[in-house]
Amino acid sequence: MKTTNQFFSILLVFLLVFSTSTILAQDEAPKEPKYLTATTMYWNKNYEGTPEEWRATEKEYLEKVTSKNEHIMWSGYFTHLFTENSNEVIYVQNYPSWEAIEKAAARNAELEKEAWPDEEEREAFLDKMNSAYSYYHSDEIHVILPGAKHMESPMEKDMILYLRVNKMAFPEDGSMDEIKGFMKKVREEVISKNEFMKGYYPSMHAWGSDKRDMTEAVLLDSMADLDKMFDRHMELMKEAFTEEEGKAFGKYFKSHGDYLYTAIKL
Repeated sequence: MKTTNQFFSILLVFLLVFSTSTILAQDEAPKEPKYLTATTMYWNKNYEGTPEEWRATEKEYLEKVTSKNEHIMWSGYFTHLFTENSNEVIYVQNYPSWEAIEKAAARNAELEKEAWPDEEEREAFLDKMNSAYSYYHSDEIHVILPGAKHMESPMEKDMILYLRVNKMAFPEDGSMDEIKGFMKKVREEVISKNEFMKGYYPSMHAWGSDKRDMTEAVLLDSMADLDKMFDRHMELMKEAFTEEEGKAFGKYFKSHGDYLYTAIKL
């Protein structure tokens, strides 16, 4: 157990350093986010608004507050398709640094006052927006890993989000060089060549419920592309990895869970 925990600690440090160094090495590339927060909320069964009103309210807040917050690089909502709870709503925000997470909340409060100078109007709007959700929620922070496949253009419509949550294994015979090589091969020879993956975004636990979590988020145009994406993935994996390499790579993963959400275009 001690060896396994040591390997986990080394692997996590490696991924953190690898992520940071990769971003810093791309001096001429657009600045990329380093952290994300994921807030899991649940619909309020007594919410009086329509789905269209919910979208309109959240879009107004996005345009007047979130999009003007210099500490937030991106934000988005994801709603249940095939998950364990049909009431789930996940709100994700990306940040350039750990410090930006705390600064973003304070900046939001300032922008809210600018958008709705009248206190009563501001409180009425925020009450309306928050009334869509139940009181209970949970939060996690992830490190955004290198190797993302960015969408070629901004979302123009709702999309499908396939979320794979891996439980990492930390074998005693594992090594940094081996997993680094496997991850690089997957990025370059599998993910980048899969035409059905319109976007691919990997991240790893930084603060939350399970330190083993390594998450892969894939954006698809439609549900019809889900099976096509899996089939293409298997084809590319067989081309890129020998059977022996596949088994060696697999030892770093204990299990995984699959989830489907609607990626909301506000």
